[in-house]
Amino acid sequence: MSDAWQYQVRIRLAPDYATKARQNMDDVALAPLASLLRTHDAELQCQFDAFAGYVAEAEREGTEHYPLYQWTRDTIEDPVKKAKYIEWFTFHVQGQEVYDKRLADALEADLIALNSEAISEIRKIDTNPARNPQPPKQP
Repeated sequence: MSDAWQYQVRIRLAPDYATKARQNMDDVALAPLASLLRTHDAELQCQFDAFAGYVAEAEREGTEHYPLYQWTRDTIEDPVKKAKYIEWFTFHVQGQEVYDKRLADALEADLIALNSEAISEIRKIDTNPARNPQPPKQP
């Protein structure tokens, strides 16, 4: 059954690198990571920016259609959580948020081999709900 799961790779960037990645992936300090992105047909998305985008879209379109609106808004407004999520980035591979294990494994291996001081942590997660936090229950 594990072949049915999709995967996602996330990295935590050191604070200075996270700031650069959010502002300009073409920064020379990020060149090795930018090259890896091209190799894997991938893009990075800052988790905080993704959360803020979700909140903005919900407020524009009507929060009743966005079940995670309040949780996400509370998260981005919490300074401790903001500091955490500003450093975490998600890889979207071939335009997809989740992807086959083969793609995730290759990306993870190349990130490890990169051995970059920019990267503080690498995580590969899957879509198995038993191993992942579930959305908060709605009142």
